[in-house]
Amino acid sequence: MITDNNRKNFNYGFRKGIPIALGYIPVSFTFGLMAVTGGLPVWLAIFISVTNITSAGQFAGTSLILAGAGYFEITLTTFIINLRYMLMSLSLSQKIQSKMPLYQRLIFAIGITDETFSVASMEQGKLPFFYLLGLITGPVCGWTLGTAMGALICSKLPESLNNAMGIALYGMFIAIIVPPAKKSGTILIIVMISVLTMCILKYIPLFQVISSGFRIIIATVLGAGIGAFLFPVKEAEEEREK
Repeated sequence: MITDNNRKNFNYGFRKGIPIALGYIPVSFTFGLMAVTGGLPVWLAIFISVTNITSAGQFAGTSLILAGAGYFEITLTTFIINLRYMLMSLSLSQKIQSKMPLYQRLIFAIGITDETFSVASMEQGKLPFFYLLGLITGPVCGWTLGTAMGALICSKLPESLNNAMGIALYGMFIAIIVPPAKKSGTILIIVMISVLTMCILKYIPLFQVISSGFRIIIATVLGAGIGAFLFPVKEAEEEREK
Protein backbone atom coordinates (compact mmCIF):
# COMPACT_ATOMS: atom_id res chain seq x y z
CA MET A 1 0.00 0.00 0.00
CA ILE A 2 1.36 3.42 -1.02
CA THR A 3 0.85 5.94 1.76
CA ASP A 4 1.18 9.72 1.66
CA ASN A 5 4.54 9.39 3.39
CA ASN A 6 5.74 7.01 0.68
CA ARG A 7 4.68 9.49 -2.00
CA LYS A 8 6.56 12.29 -0.23
CA ASN A 9 9.69 10.15 0.02
CA PHE A 10 9.45 9.19 -3.65
CA ASN A 11 8.92 12.78 -4.80
CA TYR A 12 11.80 13.99 -2.64
CA GLY A 13 14.11 11.33 -4.07
CA PHE A 14 12.91 12.01 -7.62
CA ARG A 15 13.73 15.72 -7.29
CA LYS A 16 17.19 14.82 -6.05
CA GLY A 17 17.74 12.61 -9.09
CA ILE A 18 16.68 15.10 -11.79
CA PRO A 19 20.11 16.81 -12.12
CA ILE A 20 21.73 13.38 -12.41
CA ALA A 21 19.26 12.35 -15.11
CA LEU A 22 19.98 15.49 -17.14
CA GLY A 23 23.71 14.86 -16.86
CA TYR A 24 23.34 11.26 -18.02
CA ILE A 25 21.52 12.04 -21.27
CA PRO A 26 24.50 13.40 -23.28
CA VAL A 27 26.81 10.61 -22.06
CA SER A 28 24.37 7.82 -22.86
CA PHE A 29 23.58 9.56 -26.16
CA THR A 30 27.24 9.02 -27.06
CA PHE A 31 26.96 5.39 -26.01
CA GLY A 32 23.97 4.89 -28.30
CA LEU A 33 25.93 6.40 -31.19
CA MET A 34 28.96 4.21 -30.50
CA ALA A 35 26.98 1.00 -30.18
CA VAL A 36 24.96 1.43 -33.38
CA THR A 37 27.94 2.80 -35.31
CA GLY A 38 29.85 -0.31 -34.30
CA GLY A 39 27.17 -2.57 -35.70
CA LEU A 40 24.82 -3.35 -32.82
CA PRO A 41 21.08 -3.11 -33.54
CA VAL A 42 19.15 -0.26 -31.95
CA TRP A 43 17.13 -2.52 -29.66
CA LEU A 44 20.27 -4.15 -28.26
CA ALA A 45 21.93 -0.81 -27.49
CA ILE A 46 18.82 0.26 -25.56
CA PHE A 47 18.58 -3.11 -23.81
CA ILE A 48 22.20 -2.80 -22.63
CA SER A 49 21.46 0.59 -21.08
CA VAL A 50 18.27 -0.61 -19.41
CA THR A 51 20.08 -3.50 -17.74
CA ASN A 52 23.57 -2.01 -17.22
CA ILE A 53 23.73 1.54 -15.92
CA THR A 54 27.50 1.44 -15.55
CA SER A 55 28.87 4.15 -17.84
CA ALA A 56 32.57 3.23 -18.10
CA GLY A 57 31.79 -0.47 -17.77
CA GLN A 58 29.21 -0.22 -20.54
CA PHE A 59 31.56 1.55 -22.90
CA ALA A 60 34.39 -0.87 -22.21
CA GLY A 61 32.20 -3.97 -22.43
CA THR A 62 30.50 -2.86 -25.63
CA SER A 63 33.85 -1.93 -27.19
CA LEU A 64 35.08 -5.45 -26.49
CA ILE A 65 31.91 -6.94 -27.96
CA LEU A 66 32.41 -4.92 -31.14
CA ALA A 67 36.06 -6.02 -31.22
CA GLY A 68 35.01 -9.67 -31.06
CA ALA A 69 36.49 -10.36 -27.62
CA GLY A 70 35.67 -13.56 -25.78
CA TYR A 71 33.16 -13.92 -22.96
CA PHE A 72 35.88 -14.27 -20.32
CA GLU A 73 37.63 -11.05 -21.35
CA ILE A 74 34.37 -9.11 -21.41
CA THR A 75 33.30 -10.49 -18.04
CA LEU A 76 36.64 -9.88 -16.33
CA THR A 77 37.02 -6.36 -17.75
CA THR A 78 33.56 -5.20 -16.71
CA PHE A 79 33.97 -6.88 -13.31
CA ILE A 80 37.17 -4.96 -12.58
CA ILE A 81 35.82 -1.64 -13.86
CA ASN A 82 32.55 -2.03 -11.91
CA LEU A 83 34.10 -3.42 -8.73
CA ARG A 84 33.57 -0.08 -7.01
CA TYR A 85 29.80 -0.63 -7.07
CA MET A 86 30.26 -3.52 -4.67
CA LEU A 87 31.90 -1.19 -2.17
CA MET A 88 29.21 1.44 -2.70
CA SER A 89 26.49 -1.13 -2.10
CA LEU A 90 28.13 -2.34 1.11
CA SER A 91 28.39 1.23 2.34
CA LEU A 92 24.81 2.08 1.39
CA SER A 93 23.49 -1.06 3.06
CA GLN A 94 24.39 0.53 6.40
CA LYS A 95 22.06 3.46 5.73
CA ILE A 96 18.92 1.71 4.48
CA GLN A 97 16.11 0.59 6.77
CA SER A 98 17.07 -2.72 8.36
CA LYS A 99 13.67 -4.33 7.75
CA MET A 100 13.69 -3.58 4.02
CA PRO A 101 12.81 -6.85 2.19
CA LEU A 102 15.22 -8.39 -0.30
CA TYR A 103 13.10 -7.67 -3.38
CA GLN A 104 13.12 -3.94 -2.59
CA ARG A 105 16.90 -4.00 -2.16
CA LEU A 106 17.24 -5.68 -5.55
CA ILE A 107 14.98 -3.12 -7.22
CA PHE A 108 16.99 -0.05 -6.26
CA ALA A 109 20.36 -1.85 -6.49
CA ILE A 110 20.28 -1.59 -10.29
CA GLY A 111 20.26 2.21 -10.01
CA ILE A 112 23.30 2.55 -7.75
CA THR A 113 25.84 4.67 -9.61
CA ASP A 114 28.61 7.04 -8.54
CA GLU A 115 26.18 9.96 -8.54
CA THR A 116 23.15 8.34 -6.89
CA PHE A 117 25.43 6.84 -4.24
CA SER A 118 26.91 10.27 -3.50
CA VAL A 119 23.48 11.86 -3.13
CA ALA A 120 22.10 9.03 -0.98
CA SER A 121 25.16 8.87 1.27
CA MET A 122 24.77 12.56 2.18
CA GLU A 123 21.22 12.08 3.47
CA GLN A 124 20.68 12.02 7.22
CA GLY A 125 19.10 9.03 8.99
CA LYS A 126 17.89 5.76 7.53
CA LEU A 127 16.92 5.72 3.86
CA PRO A 128 13.41 4.42 3.04
CA PHE A 129 12.75 2.36 -0.07
CA PHE A 130 10.52 4.91 -1.79
CA TYR A 131 13.15 7.63 -1.43
CA LEU A 132 15.73 5.35 -3.11
CA LEU A 133 13.21 4.34 -5.76
CA GLY A 134 12.53 7.99 -6.56
CA LEU A 135 16.24 8.78 -6.58
CA ILE A 136 17.10 6.16 -9.21
CA THR A 137 13.99 6.60 -11.39
CA GLY A 138 15.17 9.79 -13.09
CA PRO A 139 18.76 8.63 -13.75
CA VAL A 140 17.61 5.24 -15.10
CA CYS A 141 15.12 6.93 -17.44
CA GLY A 142 17.65 9.60 -18.45
CA TRP A 143 20.33 7.05 -19.22
CA THR A 144 17.94 4.91 -21.26
CA LEU A 145 16.42 7.91 -23.06
CA GLY A 146 19.83 9.25 -24.05
CA THR A 147 20.86 5.85 -25.40
CA ALA A 148 17.63 5.52 -27.38
CA MET A 149 18.07 9.00 -28.88
CA GLY A 150 21.67 8.33 -29.87
CA ALA A 151 20.89 4.90 -31.29
CA LEU A 152 17.84 6.03 -33.26
CA ILE A 153 19.48 9.15 -34.66
CA CYS A 154 22.57 7.18 -35.64
CA SER A 155 20.47 4.60 -37.43
CA LYS A 156 18.91 7.34 -39.59
CA LEU A 157 22.13 9.16 -40.51
CA PRO A 158 23.90 8.72 -43.87
CA GLU A 159 26.68 6.14 -43.69
CA SER A 160 29.47 8.69 -44.18
CA LEU A 161 28.21 10.90 -41.34
CA ASN A 162 27.42 7.85 -39.24
CA ASN A 163 31.05 6.70 -39.42
CA ALA A 164 32.31 10.18 -38.55
CA MET A 165 30.23 10.26 -35.35
CA GLY A 166 32.62 7.76 -33.79
CA ILE A 167 34.88 10.69 -32.90
CA ALA A 168 32.32 11.69 -30.24
CA LEU A 169 33.42 8.76 -28.09
CA TYR A 170 37.01 9.99 -27.97
CA GLY A 171 35.81 13.50 -27.20
CA MET A 172 33.79 12.15 -24.28
CA PHE A 173 36.74 10.30 -22.80
CA ILE A 174 38.93 13.38 -23.14
CA ALA A 175 36.25 15.45 -21.38
CA ILE A 176 36.18 12.91 -18.54
CA ILE A 177 39.95 12.60 -18.08
CA VAL A 178 41.39 16.07 -18.69
CA PRO A 179 39.56 18.22 -16.05
CA PRO A 180 40.42 16.02 -13.01
CA ALA A 181 43.95 15.44 -14.36
CA LYS A 182 44.49 19.22 -14.54
CA LYS A 183 43.38 19.62 -10.92
CA SER A 184 45.26 16.66 -9.46
CA GLY A 185 48.84 15.62 -10.15
CA THR A 186 48.06 12.22 -8.65
CA ILE A 187 45.32 11.53 -11.19
CA LEU A 188 47.55 12.76 -14.01
CA ILE A 189 50.31 10.34 -13.02
CA ILE A 190 47.87 7.40 -12.81
CA VAL A 191 46.41 8.29 -16.24
CA MET A 192 49.91 8.49 -17.74
CA ILE A 193 50.84 5.11 -16.23
CA SER A 194 47.74 3.53 -17.73
CA VAL A 195 48.32 5.15 -21.15
CA LEU A 196 51.99 4.12 -21.14
CA THR A 197 51.02 0.55 -20.24
CA MET A 198 48.51 0.40 -23.09
CA CYS A 199 51.09 1.74 -25.56
CA ILE A 200 53.68 -0.82 -24.45
CA LEU A 201 51.21 -3.69 -24.73
CA LYS A 202 49.93 -2.53 -28.10
CA TYR A 203 53.10 -1.52 -29.97
CA ILE A 204 55.89 -3.71 -28.59
CA PRO A 205 55.85 -6.93 -30.66
CA LEU A 206 56.53 -9.11 -27.62
CA PHE A 207 53.14 -8.20 -26.12
CA GLN A 208 51.01 -8.16 -29.26
CA VAL A 209 49.80 -11.68 -28.55
CA ILE A 210 47.76 -10.16 -25.71
CA SER A 211 44.20 -9.41 -26.80
CA SER A 212 42.66 -5.93 -26.53
CA GLY A 213 40.45 -6.99 -23.64
CA PHE A 214 43.35 -8.16 -21.49
CA ARG A 215 45.32 -5.03 -22.37
CA ILE A 216 42.56 -2.96 -20.80
CA ILE A 217 42.51 -5.22 -17.74
CA ILE A 218 46.29 -5.05 -17.27
CA ALA A 219 46.41 -1.26 -17.75
CA THR A 220 43.52 -0.72 -15.33
CA VAL A 221 44.92 -2.95 -12.59
CA LEU A 222 48.49 -1.69 -13.01
CA GLY A 223 47.51 1.99 -13.03
CA ALA A 224 45.20 1.66 -10.02
CA GLY A 225 47.67 -0.55 -8.15
CA ILE A 226 50.66 1.75 -8.62
CA GLY A 227 48.50 4.75 -7.77
CA ALA A 228 47.31 3.12 -4.54
CA PHE A 229 50.91 2.21 -3.62
CA LEU A 230 52.42 5.61 -4.39
CA PHE A 231 49.54 7.77 -3.16
CA PRO A 232 47.74 5.95 -0.31
CA VAL A 233 44.83 7.67 1.42
CA LYS A 234 45.74 7.84 5.09
CA GLU A 235 42.26 8.06 6.58
CA ALA A 236 43.36 7.52 10.15
CA GLU A 237 45.77 10.47 9.98
CA GLU A 238 43.12 12.66 8.38
CA GLU A 239 40.67 11.86 11.15
CA ARG A 240 43.25 12.76 13.81
CA GLU A 241 43.94 16.08 12.09
CA LYS A 242 40.23 16.90 12.21
